[in-house]
Amino acid sequence: MSARSLNLVQLIGNLTRDPELRYTGNGTPVATFGLATNKSWKNQEGEVEELTEFHNIVAWNKMAEICNQLLAKGMKVYIQGSLTTRSWQDDSGSTKYKTEVRVEDMILLDDKGRKGIGTGAGAAGASDDNDAPDEDKPKKSRKVKEEAPEKTEEKVDEDPLEDLPF
Repeated sequence: MSARSLNLVQLIGNLTRDPELRYTGNGTPVATFGLATNKSWKNQEGEVEELTEFHNIVAWNKMAEICNQLLAKGMKVYIQGSLTTRSWQDDSGSTKYKTEVRVEDMILLDDKGRKGIGTGAGAAGASDDNDAPDEDKPKKSRKVKEEAPEKTEEKVDEDPLEDLPF
């Protein structure tokens, strides 16, 4: 019997920058952005201390386009995904590494929308009740799950992380 493993990341935090949407050489959309999470505790003297962690987030395919459309700097969001680590050689020949969270599921936790998309029609999970004042509308989380990638005739041995344009 083989041992099981788990690669699961769940984060709730605020975007540190707007998503940056790019396309790989074969046209696959990829969005990158930063997410900050905070942890606070009381030290031995009873003073509150806080630690902020910064996470690199990457979304692929349709999820990349959705992140680019709906997310903006400062928004609170729930991200579920997995850890991935890329490596490359810099100009001096040193190997560099970058660990990222690859988005598989996302829930918007703010009512703010990007590019004029709020809680009205057109936003994921939003209602069609556009005439009601904002304070009368129930606040809804908008959940977006990455769809299974469509079958394409790409090379199986090709790693999408190696095709990053940056």
